[in-house]
Amino acid sequence: MKFSFLILIFSTILSAQIINIAVAANVSYAMDELKKEFKKEYPDIKVRVTIGGSGKLTTQIKNGAPYGVFMSANVRYPQALYEDKIAITKPRVYVQGALVYLSVKKHDLSNPLKLLKDKKIKKIAIANPKTAPYGRASVEAFKNAKIYTDIKSKFIYAESISQSVMYTITAADIGIISKSSLYNSKMKKYKRGVNWIELNPKLYTPIKQAVVLLKESKNSKAYRAFYDFVLSKKAKEIFKRYGYITK
Repeated sequence: MKFSFLILIFSTILSAQIINIAVAANVSYAMDELKKEFKKEYPDIKVRVTIGGSGKLTTQIKNGAPYGVFMSANVRYPQALYEDKIAITKPRVYVQGALVYLSVKKHDLSNPLKLLKDKKIKKIAIANPKTAPYGRASVEAFKNAKIYTDIKSKFIYAESISQSVMYTITAADIGIISKSSLYNSKMKKYKRGVNWIELNPKLYTPIKQAVVLLKESKNSKAYRAFYDFVLSKKAKEIFKRYGYITK
């Protein structure tokens, strides 16, 4: 009986699969719920997640990092991987993100662009536009609003949009973060109209986030299952709860 039990445990370990997923930093807040829901359908698949700026993750992937799925913060990076034949599927949009202004202090947010130019705002946290799509969208918004030159000296650059949240809370007077960041349990104390408000979406190109299967996933049903789940109705319901736009 004891021997049979050990065989059963050993067989379960062998049958369990581990998949490695590269995920844009802004999605980190929704990942626990996504993994939990995925596990209900695929209890034998363990999802191992690496979080980072989409540009840095792309560099890792190009250098051979063993990820099978890449959930990017834009379409551009997955498209480049597809053109280089590192991704084996065309990029598919899974969500559309949004930018918000956030400050731990109370400010008059009725004219946030004017507020950013105010002398009392000395430090503005944004994600690095060279590696983070949300950072690129932030810069685009400020250029379109014609205030970029006036405020660029105030920028504190974070490696990713999630790090920009940390900078906003600890070091900056105000920060530009993803709306999804506000749905973290620790962020619920910050109130709309008091601590945060959306950037005008007309100021920046829609942040369409795309997912691809990578070469590492070839012939793997486990990776395909997770990829399909990210695009599923159940996943979209979760993403909506974290402030994303889904179609």
